[in-house]
Amino acid sequence: MTQQPGPAPQRTKEAQFWDERYRSRDQVFSGEPNAVLVAEVTDLTPGQALDVGCGEGADALWLARNGWQVTAVDVSLTALRRAAAADVTGRVAWARADLTATPPPARSFDLVSVQYVPLPHRPGHAALRGLPAAVAPGGTLLIVSHDPADLSPRHGFDPGDYYQPGDIAGLLDNDWTVLINETRPRSAPAPAGTHHTRDTVLRAQRLR
Repeated sequence: MTQQPGPAPQRTKEAQFWDERYRSRDQVFSGEPNAVLVAEVTDLTPGQALDVGCGEGADALWLARNGWQVTAVDVSLTALRRAAAADVTGRVAWARADLTATPPPARSFDLVSVQYVPLPHRPGHAALRGLPAAVAPGGTLLIVSHDPADLSPRHGFDPGDYYQPGDIAGLLDNDWTVLINETRPRSAPAPAGTHHTRDTVLRAQRLR
């Protein structure tokens, strides 16, 4: 079931963009979980997971099938309805929200996964801080992005306007240990119509 915790977010330009994109075709993404997520999470003990920008739900469903209880969040109601229709596990709560505007509950998740979700720079990093704050002690923050070297500015989009995992690593305090902060070759084909060859990956664990 698709849930909307609290007041539904305003229909922003971003939500409108993604709703229109999902409505334009029967399936936008491959339906397979992101390879970095699988590689980095397989060795973790399942618990409560937050999937940020879940899209059509491939990551959330993979986590659920591997024992996680998942809260899957996206700004697009179209994507959430599509994802929920494929959910046969009963272990995913699908929620429409913009977590850069309304932070998730603090210290509540054993895994916070952010896979290729553009996070815009904001003064004081206010829109970003809620994501690491949502990780429980002992939990994992996993943020994956396309290498900015593979991205080119275009009308309405400048890669420099968005956080990269390395930027976020620099905001973590002594309550964290950074386990991975690197750029690596993609282990899966690039999305259709793109030329992404490398991923930037941050994996950090909250100590307390």
